[in-house]
Amino acid sequence: MTTHTTAFSLDQEMLQRIEEKFQEKMVLAESRKQELFGVFEEALTAEETWALKYLYAYMPVNDLADYDGALFLSHVRRTLAIRKQVPWGERVPDHLFLHFVLPYRVNTENIEDSRGILYNELAERTAGLSMADAILETNYWCHEKATYVGSDLRTISPLTMIRTARGRCGEESTLAVAALRSIGIPARQVYTPRWAHCDDNHAWVEAWADGQWYYIGACEPEARLNQGWFTPPARRAMLINTRIYADYPGPEDITLADEWFTEINLLENYAPTQTIRVTVKDEAGVPVEGAEVRFELYNMAELYPIATLPTDERGEVSFKTGFGDLVIRAVKDGRWGETKISVRDSERFELTLDCSVQPEGTADFDMVPPPEREGEAADAVTEEKQQRHNARIEEGTRIRTAFEETFLGGDDAARLAKAAGLPAERVEAVLGKARGNGREIAAFLEERSGEFGEWPLRLLESLNDKDLADTFRPALDDHLIGALERRGDWDEDLFIRYILCPRVLFEMIVPYRKFFQEAFTPEETAAYQADPAQLACRLEQGFGLWQDLPNLLGKGNPVGTYRLGKGDPVSLGILFVAASRSLGIPARLHPSEQKPQYWEDGGWKDAPFTLYATAEETGSAGWGMLRLLRDEAAGPDAPAASYSENFTFARLENGVYKTLVYPFGQTDVYDAPFEVEPGAYRLTTGIRLKDGTVRVRLSYFTVSEGDTTEVPLTFREAAEEVPVLGTLDGGGEVARFDGTAAALGSLIGSQGAITAWIEPEREPTKHLLRELGELAESFDKLALPIVLIIGDREWTASFDPAAYPKLPAQAAFVRDSSYASLPDLISSSAANEAGYPHLFVLDGQNQIRYTASGYKIGTGKEALQILSAVTKQG
Repeated sequence: MTTHTTAFSLDQEMLQRIEEKFQEKMVLAESRKQELFGVFEEALTAEETWALKYLYAYMPVNDLADYDGALFLSHVRRTLAIRKQVPWGERVPDHLFLHFVLPYRVNTENIEDSRGILYNELAERTAGLSMADAILETNYWCHEKATYVGSDLRTISPLTMIRTARGRCGEESTLAVAALRSIGIPARQVYTPRWAHCDDNHAWVEAWADGQWYYIGACEPEARLNQGWFTPPARRAMLINTRIYADYPGPEDITLADEWFTEINLLENYAPTQTIRVTVKDEAGVPVEGAEVRFELYNMAELYPIATLPTDERGEVSFKTGFGDLVIRAVKDGRWGETKISVRDSERFELTLDCSVQPEGTADFDMVPPPEREGEAADAVTEEKQQRHNARIEEGTRIRTAFEETFLGGDDAARLAKAAGLPAERVEAVLGKARGNGREIAAFLEERSGEFGEWPLRLLESLNDKDLADTFRPALDDHLIGALERRGDWDEDLFIRYILCPRVLFEMIVPYRKFFQEAFTPEETAAYQADPAQLACRLEQGFGLWQDLPNLLGKGNPVGTYRLGKGDPVSLGILFVAASRSLGIPARLHPSEQKPQYWEDGGWKDAPFTLYATAEETGSAGWGMLRLLRDEAAGPDAPAASYSENFTFARLENGVYKTLVYPFGQTDVYDAPFEVEPGAYRLTTGIRLKDGTVRVRLSYFTVSEGDTTEVPLTFREAAEEVPVLGTLDGGGEVARFDGTAAALGSLIGSQGAITAWIEPEREPTKHLLRELGELAESFDKLALPIVLIIGDREWTASFDPAAYPKLPAQAAFVRDSSYASLPDLISSSAANEAGYPHLFVLDGQNQIRYTASGYKIGTGKEALQILSAVTKQG
């Protein structure tokens, strides 16, 4: 194959680099040579050849393992054809096309041949529009297809997103990017890895039109570009970035140029920035090249690295960030240095790698986020344009709601349950979670329940909720039949959780049982069943450890990993668990350590992988126990312990603290000790103040093999004044949902209350409603009103209060046409721009004691604390 083509305006240096990386991937994927590279035997144009080589050159190892070349060729041909068909195709420069239109992957989603499907949906709708208007129109289409709901970390595909009509922000933005690329518009998913001023993170979309990048909130259209509810929070971010699967030359700031991907820093498009420079030296004062420098902020009760960068030959690294606080940790060869910094104080910092043993005792410090800032004034949207936009939002909601009404419901579940002899409530539960995939799930139950009784239903109940939306009958049949053949003498609960269930971590569920049952001879199978450690040795033998994209760790499916014989350590662990379950061996990834284990002699044993263990872990198969103790000195207002909300613990591994994985919000943390690996540990606790500042405490301790270590779980004092901010006028009239009118004051009462003006279609309001639901028990103990108010502009005909059954018993939705009662506090520029929800905590005199506007994770808990405090005072 010659390299003297001018396809995509590639210069010889870039062509050579692509060719070299392509050849490396061919060697890497030798075991799947024909499946992946056989497409090059077809008659290909120069553009098709180089487009394919470009994709393969930077393709993650998981994709080499899990997909075939026919999928990638189909994608390339459809994308090149679309470029010739769309009116702006020739205006998109080649370098943007290669990096932001051609790629088939956005995030960690399952890859499907969806480009043509999405194009067929959007081509006619956008054909006569400018590029900028086409971006807006595409987002209206996305709004018709899906809305926000919180979910687990596995990213569903765009087609599954459409099938289910909802997903988290990372999935909404994956859909929007895929949709924009399907009509030839350059698009990229951008993230703030973690917020500095509140917990969690967020993803949205940037799209290119006629020489300029714009941003949009995916599936949440606005009347114009560069507008979204996340705009004010983004001005407080410490990093906003995106990852590109290529050697990307810019012109944006390049944070990290890895061999297989490029990370670019987009923060300065949203927030004030400062470039800080960190110098790392050894104890002799010599600069250290190749040290790993982690820029960490407090989020979800851990010090989370928003960026990890290597030092250069001068021992230096630079990082563009916001004007908040960070903890900087530099590590090399098991030695480290660490400091907490305020970016506003300096541009240069120095670290010395002078630690090899963790400190003792505790360390207290505050983490201060960037301050709230006003944005630049934008031209006001005309009333006519705003009305058209509101009508489009209402129309999109009706379209999506009408589609959701086609999902199987209670009557369908009852008929199916009766015919199949299954419990109706349980059938309704799985069909409800399956949403648009309900008919596939129903067909599986109809086809298999007659032969297998309740086992098909039990298989479905063993899955994560999201699995029911994109797992189909071939996979379900494989796992049902393949598991039931092997159930043997195991306890039923052990069998269901660790043999029948195909879900291991966050990989895509595929048929794998028959594959692994046929991969080994009967003699090998018998040997592995007698001693599962032999299976681990067999799988590891000849396995090549390969790690390219950090966010794709553990996302490879076990069949692909086995066929390729290469992957990251987590994928190897998933492979072991899947193969073990296929052979009737109970297996799992350890709940917190996520290391592969098998059941033997009444307990869990670690699979003996050498590739899976770090050097300092090899040779230690024992465990220790960590018991958390209540802080007896804490006052009545001390926070209730909640994992990942106000505390976590992490083990020191090669100079870096690895946070242990436990269920988010776990509160029964004093009831029983935690089983953990021996080692040095750090307990992180934090209390976040109303302005976003966190009072952090780090406590250091050691767990020894076979011993129980007791550690007090303590928090710093974080008392804040609760000033009077104003008074709410209760005289305004609102409408109950039964059609009757009432004065707002009559609903608020005279003992304290929460009022919130909300916008149910938007993510910030959905977060607030979720938090209120999670705190329902605590709010119910207060037995005070929670009045949730929807204005006419924010109202949609599809809104149904019955869709929120988990809210506190005192919560009531009403409509407010006049906004007469909305306090003047929201007229401030910060609150007005932040937008809905506008929440107010009132004392018994209708005095406002707390207010929050817009997106802020934790508002529900703050409101509960303030309401409890002011009612006690009253």
